[in-house]
Amino acid sequence: MSQKSTERLRDYLAQLPPQSQALLMRELERAVERGDDVAIANLVLEQLRKIVRGVEQDEQIQPRSDDPARLLFRPLEPFLAETNFPTRAGQLRRASLLPIWQWLAREGAPEAAREFEKALAAASESGPMEIAARRFQLAAAEAILKIAGPAQDDRQRALSRVGPPSVVEDLLPIGLVLQAREALETLGSRLPSQIRVFSDSQIASAMEALKLPSLQTPQLLPFALSLIAQRLAAPWQIIRLAIKMAASDDELRVAATPYGIAVTIALHDLSFVAACLRTDIRRGHFDYVGEQLKTLHDGVRGLRTELDLRNDSTWGRQLTSVRADTSNALQSEIDSVPGRVRRILRQRADKDIAAGAKIDASEVEDAAALIDFVAVCRTYASELAINEVTLRTFSDLQHYVEQSTEGLVQSLRGGDARVRAFRQQQVKAAIRFCEVLFGHDYASLMNRAAENAVTGERKSSRAG
Repeated sequence: MSQKSTERLRDYLAQLPPQSQALLMRELERAVERGDDVAIANLVLEQLRKIVRGVEQDEQIQPRSDDPARLLFRPLEPFLAETNFPTRAGQLRRASLLPIWQWLAREGAPEAAREFEKALAAASESGPMEIAARRFQLAAAEAILKIAGPAQDDRQRALSRVGPPSVVEDLLPIGLVLQAREALETLGSRLPSQIRVFSDSQIASAMEALKLPSLQTPQLLPFALSLIAQRLAAPWQIIRLAIKMAASDDELRVAATPYGIAVTIALHDLSFVAACLRTDIRRGHFDYVGEQLKTLHDGVRGLRTELDLRNDSTWGRQLTSVRADTSNALQSEIDSVPGRVRRILRQRADKDIAAGAKIDASEVEDAAALIDFVAVCRTYASELAINEVTLRTFSDLQHYVEQSTEGLVQSLRGGDARVRAFRQQQVKAAIRFCEVLFGHDYASLMNRAAENAVTGERKSSRAG
């Protein structure tokens, strides 16, 4: 890719909200793991990582093989959260890694850190480097568990030297994951790279892979479940593992098992997607709305169908909150679409049109994107509690755009030549909206009718 194209890609990615950047990064990392479009995925991931870390365009990210901190924390990669959105069990903040590395090198395990860096200087990627990394991971885990373990007289003072409360909160899980690296890697090796449907046979395989005793602790089980969820094409289906373990879909029985945390994980991830959706809508970014709506629709329907949830329970209230927040955000945006379309297509008297008046092309494309947004919402309306407003708005848009397009085409046959250019812009915008609402064939038909009107041919603007 040329430097100019790379700069445009970086500018676009930088405009995305943090939640969307994190979601895109996670999906691209999954694509790399599956081997899909690796070259493109790696290119976009490189730019995203530069943006997240504040690296300038002409700077290079230090190669993974030469970065001691990255090698140390490599087992944590599947569990890192990139944004300020609250983390859940089975997640760690990427922002916590640097303070912990600095603490390890300063006082947590300084001798082991120095030996590690010396080993890296002389090691090769395929040889002793991995051995050196594993040795330091165990030393780091020991140092972390010593300070973050059972309460000691000076524990709080020692923890305060590691970093702020958010870093301290991640300290113990990081130590445990580093300590259990082999068990987690073994679990990952026993799972398919992608599980399209979490069926009974796949659930049985996952349950067998989870039998490692070190993964059954309350601290590590959420990380093991997160690893499985990342392999699912529909991550919400991780709840099926909890239902299978409980041998019941009753939420009380599911919650009583250690695997009930799978439901909490699924609900948290749906809340994250809902937050990304709301942020994208506020900023007028609709590129990922279709995927986000499908994820929310399928997840909400799946939890409501496969779990017997009570409305007044914690899980029930969380799911209701996801639906309500999503519905409110969608409904507010849907309600605004007809007004934006009318401002562009409203027919005015010749005297009310100023000489040289123009229609902003970007405003037209924004309105077209919003119309498409309403059409996408219609697909998922029933489960997200927006059925009535979506159907009504889409029907109103169809009626108004059809009538307005015909009227605007007719206005091209006469009227003041001074305002014809503006009316032609209106017709062009109306045809663009017709393409979204009625399809390419109808839009082409109206485009021919507009051309005939300009040349003075008296033909019907609609097929007989």
